[in-house]
Amino acid sequence: MGSTNLEPHVAVLVFPFATHAGLLFGLVQRLAKAAPNVKFTFFNTAKSNHSLFTNISSVASNVIPYDVYDGVEEGYVFTGKPQEDINLFLAVAADEFRRGLEKAVVDSGRQITCLVADAFLWFSCDLAQEIGVPWVPLWTSGACSLSTHIYTDLIRQTIGFDGIEGRMDEKLNFIPGYSNLRLGDLPGGVVFGNLESPFSVMLHKMGQILPRADVLAMNSFEELDPGLMKDLSSKFKKILNVGPFNLTSPPASQYSDEYGCLPWLDKRNPKSVAYIGFGTVAMLPPNEIAELAEALESSGTPFVWSLKDHSKKHLPEGFLERTRESGKIVAWAPQVQVLSHNAVGIVITHGGWNSVLESIAAGVPLICRPFFGDHAINTWMVENVWKIGVRISGGVFTKKGTADALEQVLLRQKGKELNQQITLLKDLAFKAVGPNGSSSLNFTELVKVITV
Repeated sequence: MGSTNLEPHVAVLVFPFATHAGLLFGLVQRLAKAAPNVKFTFFNTAKSNHSLFTNISSVASNVIPYDVYDGVEEGYVFTGKPQEDINLFLAVAADEFRRGLEKAVVDSGRQITCLVADAFLWFSCDLAQEIGVPWVPLWTSGACSLSTHIYTDLIRQTIGFDGIEGRMDEKLNFIPGYSNLRLGDLPGGVVFGNLESPFSVMLHKMGQILPRADVLAMNSFEELDPGLMKDLSSKFKKILNVGPFNLTSPPASQYSDEYGCLPWLDKRNPKSVAYIGFGTVAMLPPNEIAELAEALESSGTPFVWSLKDHSKKHLPEGFLERTRESGKIVAWAPQVQVLSHNAVGIVITHGGWNSVLESIAAGVPLICRPFFGDHAINTWMVENVWKIGVRISGGVFTKKGTADALEQVLLRQKGKELNQQITLLKDLAFKAVGPNGSSSLNFTELVKVITV
């Protein structure tokens, strides 16, 4: 056993769903470039690794993919249950990652010296403890949702579960950093939804165990949530905001504008266009697609709408022909570039964390229609705390509610105020990732933690 075995070897454990894997990959790429003598073994499912490591020339040479079993047996037929793929993965994940860690040590001849993991994988705390190395989870979302998971037990004990479905407008004023948070704006799995599902159980355990982290890394910037960060910092040994990742580790691949969104936007007036996109997972119900379309048409708002081809059949009859001049519907849009175009004046979104950060970085106010997960609490912050957008009236698209929101944000005084406020946050975000910004200094500290 030569001295080479003491060289740093960071194990990275991935949650391979939605945008989680890509965000952790982006952070690891940054760490790998900042610490070229450290070996990073990236434990992930074969399918997810394949998509991340396709453009191998842009991957740091000290980041090595390692495939773990995803829990889906050969020939398995999915039944369409919610989160079925996630549940199968979670059933085997702890054992699979443990096996992978042991094998990677044997294969490389280098002991693991630090364990970086998606925060969802709460059991990685035990794995780090077993091998006696620092545990550095990454929280890919914001301080607002993290806080609700840290306080889940307090929330459950304080409000109970009686008649919970009919109490969504009840106000919670006992969570530090919040006032007048609606019960219905809590993430699913805290007090409503299927609390026994593997996903809800995972979130609950995560909230209990995360404070044991040696360092918690976050995809945010300190200046966005000073009040929440002050409270959270008192619960953790150390929290390092090292984002927003859309500014610090943008995707290496060249964006594709195969549908010509940007040339189309070039012909529009500044701040006049609505960009509509709901991420990769959220699906808008057919009746809401129709209501949103009718609001766009009746208000005469120019728009770029990222809508999958199979959903177009839900648009009102003749809508595509009638809005041919004022609108553009595409199967895929280069969202970051579209948001940054000066013709875009509003984004209509699900309120996912990445979309919120991308909107802040582009300085574009939001109209939010939350679906699940952290969408509702992010939307609450957008409207009530940061004051950079509005929640769609009633939480679902209606022709009238959507037309009202568009008019408020694009034409009225309210829109000017939202624009001023989001410009302030945009400046803070860019300052945070600048040469001596808080996120840059925190990243330097994170590099020290993983290289010790």
